[in-house]
Amino acid sequence: MAFNEQSHGVYVIAPTPFQPDGTVDTPSIDSMMDFYLRCGVAGITVLGIMGEAPKLEPAESLAIVQQVIARAAGRPVIVGVSAPGFAGMRSLAHASMDAGAAGVMIAPPPSLRTDEQITTYFRQAVEAIGADIPWVLQDHPLMLSVVMTPKVIRQIIQDHPSCRMLKHEDWPGLEKISALRGFEQDGSMRHVSILCGNGGLFLDFELGRGADGGMTGYAFPDMLVELVERHRRGDRDGVHDLFDAHLPFLRYEHQTGPGLAVRKYVLMRRGAIRHDIQRKPGSALTSAARAEVDYLLARLARRDSRAAI
Repeated sequence: MAFNEQSHGVYVIAPTPFQPDGTVDTPSIDSMMDFYLRCGVAGITVLGIMGEAPKLEPAESLAIVQQVIARAAGRPVIVGVSAPGFAGMRSLAHASMDAGAAGVMIAPPPSLRTDEQITTYFRQAVEAIGADIPWVLQDHPLMLSVVMTPKVIRQIIQDHPSCRMLKHEDWPGLEKISALRGFEQDGSMRHVSILCGNGGLFLDFELGRGADGGMTGYAFPDMLVELVERHRRGDRDGVHDLFDAHLPFLRYEHQTGPGLAVRKYVLMRRGAIRHDIQRKPGSALTSAARAEVDYLLARLARRDSRAAI
């Protein structure tokens, strides 16, 4: 399965499993990958924001990349290489590609403000890693506080043929997707794959605006896979029926702060990982929050048996 401008489906954002002592839980990486493959994902993204990448040492990061690729059964693996400086970005990008990664993902640093600063940064980033490495442009203004307009994204895509995909996480962002697909229609921008994040919270409508799938860490990636397939079949009502069943849980999981704790807890309950531990500094679910998650899962299980865990 190739990673290119035509990529579609669900590229799941993988967390980094940890043991109770804070060390990387390598057995859980294998079980997590097996779980994702059973869910039918098209690809895997590691060392993203959800992967607690800033808490990892360089050697740990590369070891995780190598283990994920070895277990991916040919699925493309995208590696988040965003870093404060280009030296670290270049080192991880080259090592990941040497290990068999399909490409890398680059997010803008929060210090960027003007359009010129943004386009200059990505020009320098591509120069640093090399124009031969395929990469994903991550647009996540709510988390990173960098606002990239559709015209700026168009310029970056046009300036850099090695940019194969946009990870779209603007909010609200439906009109941005329409604007970008409009640029393609008028011939002012080449086609790239658009996969959407934000926990999948708007994926039901993003697909209708021209997105090719999702790139997010929702604890039910198998549901997202089914959602995208229903869209590809033209089953609009089926898309919304399935999405609406999951919406209360999607909303709860998307909370800023405890969201990762919720995801890891559910992935543990589903047998993907052994522990729901975050490396310090991190958070854990309180007993009250855990009871709320269990309650939501029980309600969801009435409409989707995947939640009966």
